[in-house]
Order: sequence, then C-alpha cells, then structure tokens
Amino acid sequence: MSRTDPAETDWPVFTRFRALLAELYPLTHATLELELVAGHSMLFRWRGTSDVAATAPTVLMAHYDVVAASAEGWQHPPFDAVVVEGDGDDSGRVIWGRGTLDDKGALVAVLEAVEAQLADGFTPVNDIYLSFGHDEETHGSGAQAAAALLRERGIRPALVLDEGGAIVSGVLPGLARPSAMIGVSEKGITSLSLRVDQQGGHASTPPKMTATVRLARAVVRLNARPFPSAINPAIAEMLRTVGAHTTGPLSGVFRRPSLFSPLLRVVFSRMSDETNALVRTTTAVTQLSGSMAANALAERAEAIVNVRVAVGSSVEQTVRHVRRAIADPLVHVSVQDASEPSPVSPMTGPAWQSIVDAVAVLDPAVLSTPYVQTGASDSRHFTGISDAVYRFAPFEMSADERATLHAKNERIHAATWLRGIGFYRQLIAGR
Repeated sequence: MSRTDPAETDWPVFTRFRALLAELYPLTHATLELELVAGHSMLFRWRGTSDVAATAPTVLMAHYDVVAASAEGWQHPPFDAVVVEGDGDDSGRVIWGRGTLDDKGALVAVLEAVEAQLADGFTPVNDIYLSFGHDEETHGSGAQAAAALLRERGIRPALVLDEGGAIVSGVLPGLARPSAMIGVSEKGITSLSLRVDQQGGHASTPPKMTATVRLARAVVRLNARPFPSAINPAIAEMLRTVGAHTTGPLSGVFRRPSLFSPLLRVVFSRMSDETNALVRTTTAVTQLSGSMAANALAERAEAIVNVRVAVGSSVEQTVRHVRRAIADPLVHVSVQDASEPSPVSPMTGPAWQSIVDAVAVLDPAVLSTPYVQTGASDSRHFTGISDAVYRFAPFEMSADERATLHAKNERIHAATWLRGIGFYRQLIAGR
C-alpha cells in the first residue's frame, strides 16, 4: 500500500512482490534489462532488432502500489487474491482483491503478454520499455524518475500507454456498442488549502463568526459556484466518433458538437457525475481540520480541496475562480501541489491506430473512441518526452466494477483479464 509518508510504507512487501514477479516471469527477467528507479520502480528494456531501435520505442506503463484497504465491508479479504469459481470455465470466474483493476491487473497482463511473446521467439523491431511505478497513488516519484532517465538518454517514445479508460457499455444514450475509452489527455490535479486564522478562546463564549463558521461558509460558496463547462477538442472528437454509431434524437447532436455545444454542455452536466467531470473543472473538499479540543475555539480552521483541472484550463485560472467564489479575503487560498492538464495526444496516426487495431483484435464489436481521463495517472510525467501518450486498460468494466476503484470489493472477471493479455500481445506484435 502507498503511504503519503514513505517512512510509513512497508517496503519489504514491495521487495517480495518484485521477487515474485521474477519467479513467475523468468523469460522476461532473463531477456529484458531491468533497472530499479527511485529505489523501487521497475524499468525494463526489451531491445529491438532495428539499428535505430531506440529512436521509436514503446513504453507500456502500470503501477504496483495500491490504496489502503481494511477487511471491513469486503466480501473477500482485500489482500487474499481470492478467485471465485463460476460455471467451470473462465467466463464465470472472478478475481477479488485490491489492485485487480488499479493497477496490478494491467501490470501482470503486460508481463503475461511479454512472457508469451518471448516463449514464441518474438523480438520487437523497436525497443519496448516496461515502466512499473511504485508510488502512483501518492507522489508518482518513480514515474517521474523513469521519464527523467529516458530524457537524459535522449529517448523519445513513439507511444506511451498507461492505465486509464476501459471498455464500457451504456456510456452515452443511443449507443448500443461497447466502447473502448482511450484517454488522449488527462485533467490536471491540484490540492488547494482554504485556511482561516483567527483568535481562539473558550467555546462557551463564541463570537458570531468563528474560524470554522467562516471556513464552512467558504466551502458552501465554492460548492454553489461550479466551474463553467466546455466541450474540449478531445470530447468533441469522442462525440463525433460515437455519433456515427448512435441512434435516437441525440445522434445528430453528437455528430455536430461545435454547433450544439451549448446543449451538450447542459446534457453532460446533468447526465451523470462522470460526464459532468468530463466538461468542467471539479472540486471536492476531502479534509477538514479545526480545534484540537472539544471546548476550545479553533485558532486555525483548514479545508483541503482536491481539484481536477479541465483540459483547456489551468491551475492559475482555477485559483482565480476559487477566490472569486469564496469572496472572503480572510479565507487564505494557497496551492499545496499542482499539475497542469496534459496535452492532447494525436487522435489519428500510427500510435493511435496501433491501439485501435489491438482493440479490434480483442473484440471487433468494440468502438474505439478518444476521451479525457478524469483521474491522474503516472503517464502525465511522460508527456514531456512523448507526443503520443495514451491512457487505456483493455478490460471490460461495468459501472458497478468501476465503482470499486479505491473502494470496497474491487474485482475483475478472469475472462476479461485474459482477453486483456491478448490486447497487449497484439500491441507488442505491431511495435
């Protein structure tokens, strides 16, 4: 499990995991070159046959740290990797455990694909790197170090693929086909502190406006003033793509996102939390702190706001909006850490097409479409060394299964995971 404070992390568990991978994937460890980066992240290099192999490499990414979990509320213990049998074949089996979706499932699927290709005697034309981070859920220092190392060596990948979108159904009204949501960008992530410093005192004689009341008012004001919505280029292309396969009254609207942008902004804002997050910057107050005693007024009240900055916006614009929404100079707004939205990767061309082709081999009925990743991933650290950075895990995920990410009862169907291995094998074969 990742911990914000590295001193609290159980590092021997990470070491045992890497040792287990060496046992399970002997050909990969015997053939590929492995470096440990930032102490715990793994960077494999699979040398290609081309004389200029290093000029157009592929980077397949995943991370092996997970968010914390307790056994409370889980149908099966979160770290026991329980396989529940179905009807005697893979279609009914379900793998339960923390990390099955986020993101060890993808990591071992990549390794299964590499191991199988090596067993078949395959060698890629261009170099392939496997970058497996150890702290994606907290700092992302492993991915940052790996990207910096490749930059120092003059390596500019032709394709980077990390976790992100999945194969989903019912994503938009009128679309009957399952969709592979391939992230071509991701929202920025910023933590803001809202802080009120005020004279303390005994709770028996409170002033009308305590520090906590002022802070609460600021939080309510911010929540009541959402950021403006917009249809960015990636979402517009997604709509045009699905519009060609959509039936019903929204089909024509989806095919003309520029013309119907005002209507689409309203529809996306109201359809679901997921679609609302696609079209605007979002804020969520995640932590609150006040007095250290039940009978003492808070001398400092603070709220931490997790902000996901929309593509086309910026951290600077976000802070301006927050200050205007709060409209109180006694509430101090400061940036704790910040990451701007990622550039939009090409939605056509060889790198994009290699992913689309691999999806088609996985299941010809699946429609591949670009979209914007709302969560942060390690791939954002690679946008400085590659123009083609994508975010997609080749697994079918229902709404219920997506809801288990960072929550209880995380799980994946065995058949889905096995098909994902096929996706990575196809992708590797084309590189």
